[in-house]
Amino acid sequence: MRILLVEDHEDTNRSLTNLLRRLGYHVQSAGNLQSALDLSAKEEFDVLISDLGLPDGSGIDLMQTMHSERPLLGIALTGFGMEDDIRKSRDAGFKHHPIDLNKLDSLIQEGAAAANTRA
Repeated sequence: MRILLVEDHEDTNRSLTNLLRRLGYHVQSAGNLQSALDLSAKEEFDVLISDLGLPDGSGIDLMQTMHSERPLLGIALTGFGMEDDIRKSRDAGFKHHPIDLNKLDSLIQEGAAAANTRA
Protein backbone atom coordinates (compact mmCIF):
# COMPACT_ATOMS: atom_id res chain seq x y z
CA MET A 1 0.00 0.00 0.00
CA ARG A 2 1.31 3.39 -1.01
CA ILE A 3 0.37 6.08 1.51
CA LEU A 4 0.50 9.85 1.27
CA LEU A 5 0.57 11.33 4.77
CA VAL A 6 -0.17 15.04 4.98
CA GLU A 7 0.34 16.65 8.38
CA ASP A 8 1.76 20.09 9.15
CA HIS A 9 2.78 19.30 12.73
CA GLU A 10 6.36 18.08 12.22
CA ASP A 11 6.57 15.73 15.21
CA THR A 12 3.24 14.08 14.38
CA ASN A 13 4.24 13.76 10.72
CA ARG A 14 7.59 12.20 11.57
CA SER A 15 6.12 9.83 14.18
CA LEU A 16 3.29 8.59 11.93
CA THR A 17 5.60 8.24 8.94
CA ASN A 18 8.00 6.10 10.99
CA LEU A 19 5.16 4.03 12.45
CA LEU A 20 3.59 3.33 9.07
CA ARG A 21 6.94 2.43 7.54
CA ARG A 22 7.63 -0.01 10.39
CA LEU A 23 4.27 -1.60 9.58
CA GLY A 24 5.59 -2.19 6.05
CA TYR A 25 3.90 0.58 4.09
CA HIS A 26 5.48 2.76 1.44
CA VAL A 27 4.95 6.26 2.87
CA GLN A 28 5.58 9.68 1.40
CA SER A 29 4.89 12.62 3.67
CA ALA A 30 4.07 16.26 3.10
CA GLY A 31 3.63 19.19 5.44
CA ASN A 32 1.26 21.26 3.34
CA LEU A 33 -1.22 21.15 0.48
CA GLN A 34 1.19 22.17 -2.28
CA SER A 35 3.81 19.57 -1.31
CA ALA A 36 1.09 16.91 -1.27
CA LEU A 37 -0.14 17.94 -4.72
CA ASP A 38 3.45 17.86 -6.04
CA LEU A 39 3.95 14.34 -4.65
CA SER A 40 0.62 13.11 -6.04
CA ALA A 41 1.58 14.43 -9.49
CA LYS A 42 4.73 12.25 -9.43
CA GLU A 43 3.39 9.10 -7.78
CA GLU A 44 0.12 7.23 -7.37
CA PHE A 45 -1.14 6.52 -3.86
CA ASP A 46 -3.63 4.00 -2.51
CA VAL A 47 -4.30 5.84 0.75
CA LEU A 48 -4.44 9.50 1.71
CA ILE A 49 -4.10 10.24 5.42
CA SER A 50 -4.51 13.97 5.78
CA ASP A 51 -4.99 16.66 8.33
CA LEU A 52 -7.89 18.89 7.29
CA GLY A 53 -6.40 22.17 8.47
CA LEU A 54 -3.22 22.80 6.47
CA PRO A 55 -1.22 26.04 6.39
CA ASP A 56 -1.87 26.64 2.68
CA GLY A 57 -5.28 25.03 2.16
CA SER A 58 -7.55 22.23 3.18
CA GLY A 59 -7.26 18.47 3.32
CA ILE A 60 -10.80 18.45 1.92
CA ASP A 61 -9.57 20.18 -1.26
CA LEU A 62 -6.68 17.74 -1.49
CA MET A 63 -8.98 14.73 -1.14
CA GLN A 64 -11.38 16.06 -3.78
CA THR A 65 -8.50 16.62 -6.22
CA MET A 66 -6.84 13.26 -5.65
CA HIS A 67 -10.10 11.28 -5.50
CA SER A 68 -11.24 12.79 -8.81
CA GLU A 69 -8.12 11.40 -10.52
CA ARG A 70 -8.41 7.83 -9.18
CA PRO A 71 -10.09 6.03 -6.30
CA LEU A 72 -8.21 5.96 -3.03
CA LEU A 73 -8.91 5.38 0.63
CA GLY A 74 -9.16 8.66 2.52
CA ILE A 75 -8.53 8.90 6.25
CA ALA A 76 -9.00 12.31 7.89
CA LEU A 77 -6.42 12.99 10.57
CA THR A 78 -7.91 15.90 12.43
CA GLY A 79 -9.22 17.35 15.63
CA PHE A 80 -12.27 18.70 13.78
CA GLY A 81 -14.94 16.25 14.88
CA MET A 82 -18.20 18.17 14.80
CA GLU A 83 -21.05 16.66 12.78
CA ASP A 84 -20.67 19.25 9.99
CA ASP A 85 -16.91 18.60 9.78
CA ILE A 86 -17.50 14.86 9.44
CA ARG A 87 -20.17 15.40 6.76
CA LYS A 88 -17.85 17.67 4.74
CA SER A 89 -14.97 15.21 4.91
CA ARG A 90 -17.20 12.29 3.90
CA ASP A 91 -18.67 14.32 1.03
CA ALA A 92 -15.10 14.98 -0.18
CA GLY A 93 -14.33 11.25 -0.20
CA PHE A 94 -12.79 10.55 3.19
CA LYS A 95 -14.02 7.16 4.37
CA HIS A 96 -12.85 7.52 7.96
CA HIS A 97 -13.19 10.62 10.16
CA PRO A 98 -12.34 10.91 12.97
CA ILE A 99 -10.03 7.97 13.58
CA ASP A 100 -8.58 6.12 16.52
CA LEU A 101 -4.84 5.96 15.81
CA ASN A 102 -4.74 2.53 17.46
CA LYS A 103 -6.93 1.28 14.60
CA LEU A 104 -5.05 2.98 11.75
CA ASP A 105 -3.38 -0.20 10.49
CA SER A 106 -6.66 -2.14 10.46
CA LEU A 107 -8.40 0.68 8.55
CA ILE A 108 -5.67 0.59 5.90
CA GLN A 109 -5.91 -3.20 5.67
CA GLU A 110 -9.72 -2.98 5.28
CA GLY A 111 -9.20 -0.48 2.46
CA ALA A 112 -6.71 -2.80 0.77
CA ALA A 113 -9.11 -5.73 0.99
CA ALA A 114 -11.94 -3.64 -0.46
CA ALA A 115 -9.70 -2.45 -3.31
CA ASN A 116 -8.68 -6.04 -4.10
CA THR A 117 -12.33 -7.09 -4.15
CA ARG A 118 -13.16 -4.30 -6.65
CA ALA A 119 -10.19 -5.24 -8.89
